[in-house]
Amino acid sequence: MILSDYVKQFNSGKLLPLVEEFYTLQGEGFQTGKAAYFIRIGGCDVGCAWCDSKLSWNPEIFPPVLVDDIVQHALNYHGRAIVVTGGEPSLYPLDYLTSEFKKKGFQTFIETSGAYNLTGQWDWICLSPKRQQPPADGIHLKADELKVIISDKSDLDWAEENSRLVKSSCQLFLQPEWSKFNTNIPWLVDYVMNNPKWRISLQSHKFMHIP
Repeated sequence: MILSDYVKQFNSGKLLPLVEEFYTLQGEGFQTGKAAYFIRIGGCDVGCAWCDSKLSWNPEIFPPVLVDDIVQHALNYHGRAIVVTGGEPSLYPLDYLTSEFKKKGFQTFIETSGAYNLTGQWDWICLSPKRQQPPADGIHLKADELKVIISDKSDLDWAEENSRLVKSSCQLFLQPEWSKFNTNIPWLVDYVMNNPKWRISLQSHKFMHIP
């Protein structure tokens, strides 16, 4: 079964193939340090070679979970922010999930490659575009944050290309790919110093040894 066929069963948005859910601090980008409940949804066909969540790519190995149950789990913690990630969450209709969290007073954040049209009510959209499957039309102008993963210097061209498509208020981040951090961080620092519209995003949760 191809991925697009499999995800059709979730068209109501009341069930989602949940990989994991956990309460922690946001480790990346503009919201770094913010306490949030993370919801990782299974299913991704973007296929980044350096992905650190490859287990999430196949949604069929994760039993569907009621969104109502996910909301109740999040209410057990002090924070009132959720971060929806994946996998690729734009595969699924997320209107029900975000509306239920909004009813409970949560802020809603999403991290997406933008490969598919985005649904849901979002307080913050972090767009992390991938060259092999570029964002759907229109999503760049919805992004509050552009976060481009930098594995080698050629990725800088991709970052600049995308930066020309977002709105002027969008926050711009370059994030060194973790496995090449020590090699890439010196020249990436130099690049940002010479191109100060950008900031560097570090995966600070990995330095803190938290999820």
